[in-house]
Amino acid sequence: MEDLGVPLSVVIAAAALFFLLWFLLYQVRLGRVTETLIDAEEALDRGEVERARELVAPILARYPQLAIVQDVAADVLYATGDPLSAASLYERAMKKLGAERVAPKLVAAYAALNRAGDARRVAAMAPSDPMTRLALTWSELAATGGDRQKGRALADEVARDTELRSTPAGDAMADVLEAIAAARAGETTRARGALDRASALREQLAAQDRAFVGYLGGVALLEMGARGDARETWTMAMDAAPETIGAALARRERSHLPEQT
Repeated sequence: MEDLGVPLSVVIAAAALFFLLWFLLYQVRLGRVTETLIDAEEALDRGEVERARELVAPILARYPQLAIVQDVAADVLYATGDPLSAASLYERAMKKLGAERVAPKLVAAYAALNRAGDARRVAAMAPSDPMTRLALTWSELAATGGDRQKGRALADEVARDTELRSTPAGDAMADVLEAIAAARAGETTRARGALDRASALREQLAAQDRAFVGYLGGVALLEMGARGDARETWTMAMDAAPETIGAALARRERSHLPEQT
């Protein structure tokens, strides 16, 4: 009687071929995903936030469990003014990508959400990162539950950090944080001087950085009691880059001011 069974070696060979084809297709898809994520990050760097959002949205919908997708999607969500969704994705991504890569950005997201305790907790995971230090200083000085005394000490450290201040954006950030700290300490002259230095850098900043520095500048002005100037500064921040985190935060803060009469 003829044996109609398929030899085991043939079955194994077919299974191996199937796995190889699947692996190759997966690598091709992963390569395309990686290219799209790089394109999205580059769009963010250019200030093209809507383009970045268009690139990331379908990738996140299709690969929501990939840590690298979560991380880049969180970058886009934060940059476009949604720190709550960004924080959720950063928390998930950090479990696989590690604190060194993700924690500094998560600190900023929690600072934007006025969650100083969470910002402090995450900052302890990557304390020496320059972005961590800037975001923690912002959180302690301005976020709900922030340690204002610690924030002033951090602002003094940031102000003396030449490496952190080596770029116009870092320099301006250090200045406006110093202004907030000085205003909270009642040092109005020092605060005004720091704001003037930040304003002098305005034309060197990308639009999204102008918006964020404007948001922080408005916080400093409000601390000095200059409500009208704070309102005007926040309006300028909103106009500088309307779809960015700086504009969103400026809009939030301006909404808390009483209506002008």
